[in-house]
Amino acid sequence: MSGKSEFKVAAVAATPTFMDREATVDRACDLIATAAAEGARLIVFPETFIPTYPMWAWQIPPSETDMMAELHAELAGQSVEIPGPATDRIGEAARDAGAFVVMGVNEPVTDTRGASLFNTTIYFGDDGEVLGRHRKLVPTAPERLVWMPGDGSTLEVFDTPLGKLGGLICWENYMPLARYAMYAQGTQIYIAPTWDCGDTWLATLRHIAKEGGVYVIGCGTPTQVGDIPDAYAFKEKYYGADDEWINTGDAAIVDPTGKIIAGPAHKTREIIYADIDPKVAQGLKWKLDVAGHYSRPDVFELIVNTDERAQIWTSSTIDDGGS
Repeated sequence: MSGKSEFKVAAVAATPTFMDREATVDRACDLIATAAAEGARLIVFPETFIPTYPMWAWQIPPSETDMMAELHAELAGQSVEIPGPATDRIGEAARDAGAFVVMGVNEPVTDTRGASLFNTTIYFGDDGEVLGRHRKLVPTAPERLVWMPGDGSTLEVFDTPLGKLGGLICWENYMPLARYAMYAQGTQIYIAPTWDCGDTWLATLRHIAKEGGVYVIGCGTPTQVGDIPDAYAFKEKYYGADDEWINTGDAAIVDPTGKIIAGPAHKTREIIYADIDPKVAQGLKWKLDVAGHYSRPDVFELIVNTDERAQIWTSSTIDDGGS
């Protein structure tokens, strides 16, 4: 790891203002400032924090087409273009905080100006600039009714003064080859924003930390039924009392030995913090380096297609080197 001393990281176990991009951006900026005031140099938010995770996809039958269509249209209307006003504001908050920020958003497919969406994680530098983004490769089960799959062009790692940042979203972390692609690019701080929670998910974070010899920041969204406004018909039809937990959150930070060093933040809204020691991750690699001396490239081979797959190629694009 390139850093010279310990630094603090933060996982923000917070709930968005449901389906309200502007209010959720306001909340995110306040939380960034709060975490930075506690000394955090890296601040991580949950999967699709802006404007919300579409939890209704797990409850509403696809046959309820009118209800699904209405919710999807609203989600698309509140989504986050990159770049755009929302990313400008979050970038400004990151710059003011002097911190790197990782933010989950619903991102529209702007090439076609349609209503299709990506599940996207944006990486912001401490100068406020967008370092890049990762789009979820495989939405899980009913998520496929909400998001389209990303491609290999966003399966990348970002080199920063803190170390190399990279990671995967939610159940992408159960894709062994995708994890290996992160390790092989030198990921040192592994970001795992999610909607998942519970013991199995926490075991997954610990496994990744040990397997990759990386620090892992897992960040979910603590959500109660009462966080959904009463105006949404699916709330009354498919959920129970306001104080019931839809998602227990369970944000956690794990060190490279697989030990949880902060959290899990269970059924609570808070920011959890941990200090990262750059020497720990490097030192442990003498024993297990799955992308180094443990990799056996003479036996196993991984080819990653990092081409961007546009919705359409024109003849001029092809002449310029597109494929």
